[in-house]
Amino acid sequence: MGDGLKASLGIILDRAGPDPLQRQLRQGIIAGIEQGRMRPGQKMPGSRSLAQALGIARNTVTLVYDELVARGYLDNHPRRGAFVAARSQPVAQSPAQGAIHWPGRLRARPSAFEQIRKMTGWAEYPYPFIYGQVDPTLFPIQAWRSCSRDMMGRSALDWWSADRAIEDDPMLIEQIRTRILPARGIFAKPEEILITLGAQEGLYLAARLLAGEGTRVGLERPGYPDARFIFGLTGAEEVDLGVDAEGAAPAPRLDLAVLTPASHCPTMAVMSEARRADWLDRASTEDFLILEDDYEGELALARGPSLKSQDRAGRVIYLGTMSKILAPGVRLGFMVAPEGFVHEARWMRRLLHRSAPLNNQRTAAIFLAEGHYLALMRRLREAHSERWYQVMERLPKDLGGFSAPDPCHGGSSLWLELPEGMDNAALLKGALARGVAFELGDPFTGPEGAGRFIRLGLSCIRTEAVRPGLAALGAVADGLR
Repeated sequence: MGDGLKASLGIILDRAGPDPLQRQLRQGIIAGIEQGRMRPGQKMPGSRSLAQALGIARNTVTLVYDELVARGYLDNHPRRGAFVAARSQPVAQSPAQGAIHWPGRLRARPSAFEQIRKMTGWAEYPYPFIYGQVDPTLFPIQAWRSCSRDMMGRSALDWWSADRAIEDDPMLIEQIRTRILPARGIFAKPEEILITLGAQEGLYLAARLLAGEGTRVGLERPGYPDARFIFGLTGAEEVDLGVDAEGAAPAPRLDLAVLTPASHCPTMAVMSEARRADWLDRASTEDFLILEDDYEGELALARGPSLKSQDRAGRVIYLGTMSKILAPGVRLGFMVAPEGFVHEARWMRRLLHRSAPLNNQRTAAIFLAEGHYLALMRRLREAHSERWYQVMERLPKDLGGFSAPDPCHGGSSLWLELPEGMDNAALLKGALARGVAFELGDPFTGPEGAGRFIRLGLSCIRTEAVRPGLAALGAVADGLR
């Protein structure tokens, strides 16, 4: 029965391949629908039957079905199961104007990546342990409105409303240069700083300029999945960098290493002084570059010095972000690198969208100049610290058997490994029913880590909700043991 079912669907899973089984199953079903092997209205196998036929966990099938329902490939009928969704009928065309088969035309399909998914409506849950979102009660909205009004003044408006093409707001550059970077031990000239749409764009610009076929790029594993996706699109050879208590470990014959040394993503490990010195020495002697993603910046509670501050050879390209302090939607980050590299990155950015929105740049510059940014940063650090200590205090009691990294460094999230035999998707399903939302760790790990990790974000949950949220999560975990 299992072989017949697999043959009818045309799904083949490669356990030795680089892609997680969940992604392979999702892509296999989509391909079957698009290629006509699965017809509109056809009933899909039950999750248990398909899991047994493929030799995978049932929750893997359930998660794939749920996602394909959300994306419109399947329809879910309560008590009847999942069915291939009816597709809209194309307008009749002559043979010369036949419908385009987009999967065959696309050179890349980013939607198929194992993305970090921020669930819709996370703010409606009583206990949102979601990373990277903001607690609106801590944001000084009146101060931001005041800065926005000043940005709309005649002199400022005349400057930012023009098409500057490649320019950044000199006021924001100066504020970053004098107020943010010195705290990270970095002293840069204005021409060594580029404003980006968050640190994410900095990753993309660096990938476009430095990576491609024939280059070897070291990427942390576990690590930030979008960095892996971005560099994967270049055709570069990806080299896994193992992560231990001292941070990412070096690998031989690299052209570029992408690192999060101040606060590793997602474990929050702080790179040791010895490991930092080793990376910098190797970069010089083995002639490679380092892309330092300092995504936590000054919010990390146990941060070490930036690699950029210790770089004497100009081999470190530094990426910072203001999104963790202001808000993700503001989308402001910055790159610090030797002038020659920034010059080319600026012109590469022009091909994407010219400059980052100058009105946002000016508002943020005023916000910094008036001291609101640093005051907000201190307020956030205090809140994150209190929430983190509450989690660590309650972890042995409420989440017994869950393992945090050792040593465990504080910050705006906590990386946890589940007890043996417990599956993170089952835990999330039960937690959501109890009002607890968190992120699965699967996008950060390789296939070997699927189902084993979760990430508890501490940036948006109210401090008074941490303890009851952990208690509710613990009750769900107890029911799964």
